Amino acid sequence: MTDRPTGGPAIAIAWECLSNFTRDDAFTARLTLRNVGREPIAPGWTLCFNTCRKILPATVSAGFRATHLNGDLFAFSMPDSAAWLPGQAYEIVYESLHWAISITDAPLGFYLRDAAGLAFDLGDPVIAPFTRLEQRHRMRGDLLPTADAAWRFEQDAALTLLPQDEVGRITPRPRLARFDARRCRLGQSTPIDGATLEYETVFLRSLLATLPEEEDGARVALETDPALEPEAYLLEIAPDRVLVRGAGAHGVFNGLQSLAQLLAPDGTLPCGRVVDTPRFAYRGMMLDVARHFSSVDTVLRLLDCMASYKLNRFHFHLTDDEGWRLAIAALPELTEVGARRGVPAPGEPPCLPPSFGSGADTRSPAGSGFYTADEFVAILRHAQRLHIEVIPEFNMPGHARAAVEAMRVRHARLTAAGDAAGAEEYLLSDPDDASSYESVQLWHDNVMCIALPSVDRFIDTVVAEVAALYRRAGVPLRVLHTGGDEVPVGAWLRSPACQARMRERGWIEPRQLRDDFQARCRAILARHGIGFTGWEETALTSSSRQGGEDVYVWNNGWGSGQEDCANLLANAGYQVVLSSAASLYFDFAYAKHPQEPGYYWAGFVDTREPFGLDPLEAPLLPPHDAMGRAPDPARMAALAPLDADGRARIKGLQGQLWGENARSRERVEYLALPRLIGLAERAWSADPGWKNADGLAQDWNEFANRLGQRELPRLDRLPAPWHYRLPPPGAVVKEGRLHANIALPGLAVHYTLDGSEPGADSPRYTAPVALDGCSTLKLASVDTRGRASRIVTLNLEPS
Repeated sequence: MTDRPTGGPAIAIAWECLSNFTRDDAFTARLTLRNVGREPIAPGWTLCFNTCRKILPATVSAGFRATHLNGDLFAFSMPDSAAWLPGQAYEIVYESLHWAISITDAPLGFYLRDAAGLAFDLGDPVIAPFTRLEQRHRMRGDLLPTADAAWRFEQDAALTLLPQDEVGRITPRPRLARFDARRCRLGQSTPIDGATLEYETVFLRSLLATLPEEEDGARVALETDPALEPEAYLLEIAPDRVLVRGAGAHGVFNGLQSLAQLLAPDGTLPCGRVVDTPRFAYRGMMLDVARHFSSVDTVLRLLDCMASYKLNRFHFHLTDDEGWRLAIAALPELTEVGARRGVPAPGEPPCLPPSFGSGADTRSPAGSGFYTADEFVAILRHAQRLHIEVIPEFNMPGHARAAVEAMRVRHARLTAAGDAAGAEEYLLSDPDDASSYESVQLWHDNVMCIALPSVDRFIDTVVAEVAALYRRAGVPLRVLHTGGDEVPVGAWLRSPACQARMRERGWIEPRQLRDDFQARCRAILARHGIGFTGWEETALTSSSRQGGEDVYVWNNGWGSGQEDCANLLANAGYQVVLSSAASLYFDFAYAKHPQEPGYYWAGFVDTREPFGLDPLEAPLLPPHDAMGRAPDPARMAALAPLDADGRARIKGLQGQLWGENARSRERVEYLALPRLIGLAERAWSADPGWKNADGLAQDWNEFANRLGQRELPRLDRLPAPWHYRLPPPGAVVKEGRLHANIALPGLAVHYTLDGSEPGADSPRYTAPVALDGCSTLKLASVDTRGRASRIVTLNLEPS
């Protein structure tokens, strides 16, 4: 590979949101650039970067030009500039659509292209604090307060620290769990009777390997009983014997996960009986590896965590506009082009543009990467051992730019080689298409031309190879997720190929063209013995109903007009997997705070949102929309209830971890946990039967204690502990005394009064603290490893 250019310019970049009150649909920002190098920068430079907020070119400071390149990639340039001298600074003020209230809204991934076209990474800007009212609120009508220390204190005021005997020992909560004062002891050499359950025996042996030796402890018996419900288990613990029984291996495995939570580090278990069965058959988690790539190790860790909380479906979002992440041997361009992002150095092959701050370097591990066939097979086999079904997603016809661009490159290569027929074989775009559209993430060329026969050939080739990988892994491929979401209005309208097909069939609406495409997809999958599924648009945009087919319903945010979409589709005969943005989007920020990463277009999603979702109510939505406004009573009254058949067709729940903000394994884990545990609780445990807000509050208090006192400390004890989110404390000062609390009772809160950073060695908060003479108070929650949450700072007037 050609070496990338080195020794480029040194530029200090600072960014600030000046005001979100510019108008209701735009904010004003300032970018400050300073040449901090020793050499001048020649005229003709272009500063490129990614931003999720579309810049309005007419508002940019005089002398500068703003260009939208594609997707979230933008550029500033100075058409009439002289040399940029050392020490010289430029200030660019501009407006963008929507608002900026957090670090997620700031531009990132800056790089400079010089006059010769070489690209030099500059990194992310220094982001000015969001301190003023017009910086912390989206518009004047934003009624949702910032989640500061006082707000958190009020939110968590009703929580209480429960005695341990009032806190459940197993998560998700089982149907029945009764324990007595007796103890059972296991050790490394504990005998295991379970010859026919090979992997479950291996799993149990790995649990016991960390325990002390125990010669006189109990025996463990693993048994199956087909009379039990699928995935159900029975766990009986006596001083001399432990019985784990399930309908099959999966039920036994679920019982072992509960056993693992009961097992103390010294090898002891409480004696008792657990009877358990899941509420929903589908309990899923989606990981998007297209926007930012996740390593094999990251995926395996997530699967292990899912299994420990009895989730059983892994929705693997492998493709999108910004990346294609699975090697397909027949189409190497999919990963040669579609799995690489950046600005190619001289001699490098073409690739996708930088997105979400991945930068110019095509070797960036977050922007570039894919799974080889061997790695994908290893993931499938690991998931199978954990009794998790992997549902691969190949998004089409929209959200498909990585594939579309890769096949354009293939077409150009083969055309140049004189192979016109080969060039057309897998083409996904109409070269004469003049359609004008913009996707929700600002792409102008991300939709497949679904009238081309080469599109069908492409899908069939990919599906055949994916099916072969599943067969090689020894894992059944039951269903393939085809995406189908967010196709922008305007696609296909000026494509000669699409218009010709519509005239040939007598169609007058693009919807009919799409119906035909989905029917062809179903037929291709059926030929391979695979079922079809997709996001809600595959049902909503179809003129024909496919009763009994799975559909994933996501867009239930207030104001979407689809708040009851899940109910409508379930009543219409679809099997619905609730994937609700307002409760189950784990890429969203936990709270409205400038330092909290994540999107928030449908609201803010803390652990309480997935926990508090009651899937069979009609529908249980947040008490306010994303702006803090109460929902329209007329709209509430018009929401469709679930009929009796519709209730039976709510198949389950799935959490979505979209990848735009998941730039590292640590960020993936921060966004996933502890929300994933709240999802598991609601998907597995019996109907909570809440009659009013008090019932929900009581259940939440117990669950919050379970996280703070049991589950998060247990995650800390793992050989490779999780980087879960630690909630910052709530705090207020009353009558010269500090009062603090925490969202997950049991987590330690530590503080300092001298301005230093709090940690495990700082005083622990247990009761109100006198603040005589203190001017700067800092607090943090701290886990059992000594890792601290975001620091909370209160600046006080000296008393």
